Order: sequence, then structure tokens, then C-alpha cells
Amino acid sequence: MSNKGRVLVAMSGGIDSSVAAVMLHEQGYEVVGMTMKTWDYASSGASKKETGCCSLDSINDARNIAVQLGFPHYIIDIREEFGDFVINHFTDEYIAGRTPNPCVLCNTHIKWDALLRRADQLGCDFIATGHYANVREENGRYIISKGLDENKDQSYALWGISQKGLSRTIFPLGKLHKTEIRQMALDRGFTELVNKPESYEICFIPDNDYRGFLKRRVEGLEERVAGGEFVLEDGTVVGKHEGYPFYTIGQRKGLGIALGFPAYVTRIEKDTNQVVLGNYDELAKNAMTVGKLSMSKYENLIDQPIPTVTKVRYNDAGTEAIIEQVGDKMKVHFLRGVHAIAPGQAAVFYEGDDVVGGGWIESNYNLEYYKLDVLQQ
Repeated sequence: MSNKGRVLVAMSGGIDSSVAAVMLHEQGYEVVGMTMKTWDYASSGASKKETGCCSLDSINDARNIAVQLGFPHYIIDIREEFGDFVINHFTDEYIAGRTPNPCVLCNTHIKWDALLRRADQLGCDFIATGHYANVREENGRYIISKGLDENKDQSYALWGISQKGLSRTIFPLGKLHKTEIRQMALDRGFTELVNKPESYEICFIPDNDYRGFLKRRVEGLEERVAGGEFVLEDGTVVGKHEGYPFYTIGQRKGLGIALGFPAYVTRIEKDTNQVVLGNYDELAKNAMTVGKLSMSKYENLIDQPIPTVTKVRYNDAGTEAIIEQVGDKMKVHFLRGVHAIAPGQAAVFYEGDDVVGGGWIESNYNLEYYKLDVLQQ
């Protein structure tokens, strides 16, 4: 019996989660490995070879690590709950004219809940993953913060984890760089892990063709939305498109239209099946509304606007902004225009390296003033 406690480690078969399990095992935790089967590639309709976190190879790789180190490993099938929640949400969001982020949704609503339930069943005190992030307790709150390796930081994808979930979560890789993780794997003879290609695509769209996925998923969609209008910001009709669900805000390539200037999708009008195009400047907005909040550092920010750096997508460097909570929404006032703010994507608010909280972008717009006085206090 370990004096550190029993920990359930989510193991995808990749290098990060494998090294996380190895580290905890070496630190004296009683490790239990678990691999989640979220998606069946055979049902995706895609032609690409099965790869990534749900493939048989990945499951076997995770199990092999457990066997070598002598700790138990389980496979849990969460395809039904994953499909019902994540895939239905993904489809519904595109049909609603928004741009979903299924990986954030899966992390925070499916994987953590599934891990916590199984941890309870297996008598585990903690759960752990191979994410590059940190968590600490301060003033009675559990606060997520950025991983040390800025190039690999994954705190953006974790804002939705509940306080209860965070109270039992360990991130073994949070204070390490990817180069150190690779070296640790090599030192322990796990050379195949180091050479294994990393998967970046959405697991249920292995060929990255989300349009094809939507067409297969929603019967008659193509016919129903075909022939919509491309319009400019002033309403001028400039062409026809394939249907509003097949476009995303900020998209430039694949529009199939030449306007004599680089054109971007600036807005999607679901009700009229119009896709609004504009130049790069017209893509920038300085304010947005964010809903379905999950707060990390503070319980709420009602009546106390604070300066933050706010990210509107995973690979966004972030932009200075004042955030102001109004009821269950966050009003975000950027100090300069931000390009391609897409409703349906996650927004995450940072104070230094700490995640203040996050939510789902509901709308973007332009304000004629900024609340600079808050920054100058």
C-alpha cells in the first residue's frame, strides 16, 4: 500500500500520459492505468488509417507500459456518452452557425467525469493526466495555471473542470519541458514512445474533413443549405456558397470566390443562410460576450471588473482585456481589435499564468470606448 495514495492515470498510449504514469509510479503512488475508448473509427466513414488516442495500437501501448511497471490497467468504453454529448454538440453547433471546440468539451465534461466516477469505484484518491498544466489550492479555490513549457501549455483546454474535479487532479508534467519528457522516456528504454507521431486531429474526424462528416451525419443537409449567398458587410451579394454550416469565422481558403482583395468570413447568418465576407480589418472586433462560465481563481467577478489576458482559441497568444461579469455572462472588452472571434469557441481569461476562468463565446461586436480606468487603478 502506497503512503502517497492511489491514483488513476488517464493513459492514451502517447508519450505524455505514459511518462506521467511512470513518474507517479516512481514517486511512490499506487498507480492504476486507464485508457478511454471514446470513438470507433469504423463508424466515422473516413478512409484514413486508425490512429490517435482511441486506436487499438494506442490501447496496447498503454497496457504495455502498465505491464512493464507492474500496475493494473483498464479499458473503459465511453463511446456512447462521448457520442451523445460531444458529437451531437459538434453537429448542433455547426448547424447553429457556430464553430465548436469538441476537444475542450470532451476534456471537461466527458473525460474528467468518467475518470472521477471510475476513481471512486476503484478506491483511487486522485486522478492524473499528461496535460502540460498546473493546479494548486489557494484561498479555498483550486486554480489551474499554465504549464512551464509555453509551447506545450494546455491550460486553455482545462478551464471547464469543476472545483471538485481539480481538488483531486494531479498534472505530473506541469513543471517540465517536452524535451525533458522525451529524455525521461529514452532513459527508461521507451524509445518507441519517443518516435511515435503525435495526433492533433479531432479524434472522430481523422481525415480533418469536417464538412464530409457533417454531410454524413445530417441527412439531407447538403441539399437543405446549398445555394446561400456570400454578402459583403453592406449587404451586397457577391456570389453563392455551399451552405452556411460549411464555413467558419476567419476562414480565407476554400471560399471559391475572387473579390480582388483577400476575403475572410466575418460573420455567419444562419437564419438567412448568408455568409458575410470582409477584409482583414473587418474581421477584428474589440468586445465579446461569453457564457456558460466556469471560474477557477475566483468564485465570481460580479461588480468587480479586472484586467486579464484573454485567449479566444487554443493557439492564440492572448490579448489584454477587461472582463466584467454580468449575471451568468462575462463581458470582455479588448484593448485592441482581435481577429476571428468565433462564437462556439472557448474563451479563457488569464491573470499572469493563472486561469481566472473561461466559457463559450456567444457573440462578438465593436465598442466605441474601453474601460481604461480599470487598468489605470
